[in-house]
Amino acid sequence: MLLFVGLGNIGKVYSGNRHNVGFMVIDAIARDNACAGFRPRFQGKLGEITLAGERVLLLKPETYMNESGRSVGEAVRFFKIDVANVVVFHDELDLAPGKVRVKTGGGNAGHNGLKSLSAHIGNGYRRVRLGIGHPGDKDLVHNYVLGDFAKSEIARVEALCLAISANAELLAKGEDEAFQNKIHHAMETAGYGKDGLF
Repeated sequence: MLLFVGLGNIGKVYSGNRHNVGFMVIDAIARDNACAGFRPRFQGKLGEITLAGERVLLLKPETYMNESGRSVGEAVRFFKIDVANVVVFHDELDLAPGKVRVKTGGGNAGHNGLKSLSAHIGNGYRRVRLGIGHPGDKDLVHNYVLGDFAKSEIARVEALCLAISANAELLAKGEDEAFQNKIHHAMETAGYGKDGLF
């Protein structure tokens, strides 16, 4: 069993924020992989799908970003999920828009959602880092991540969510490098170059 977690903030006001790209990815995976729907559990919304013959739980914590670990910790303990089988989708300032990198463990780079997760379940979970770019000044970061994707960015975000959903099976099989390569290829095929733009 695996647990796929999308990080974000609940409520309509946050739904289009760059900080909520993790939720957007989980919604795309659910939509494209026959998820019967989400129900309230573990201080979040929980769904379930099957990928590569594996049972995969989909969780969107509703504790707000800074307390994401409380929701994830409850699910991990209830289902006795190994932390290595927790895959977390989150926004990443240090990657160009549309870029994706997967890694296990490591630092949290000031991401409060990851800090909370590490405090509740340890640091050995897998992170799918979803590039949103950096505003260029650390004083602008707060408003940038809590700002909506610009209209010009929406098509790229949708292409990214589609590519991740189409290749999520590779994550379920633990083929993280192959997954990264497939996303890179899919984004280039969709017309997004190395700078993440058309």
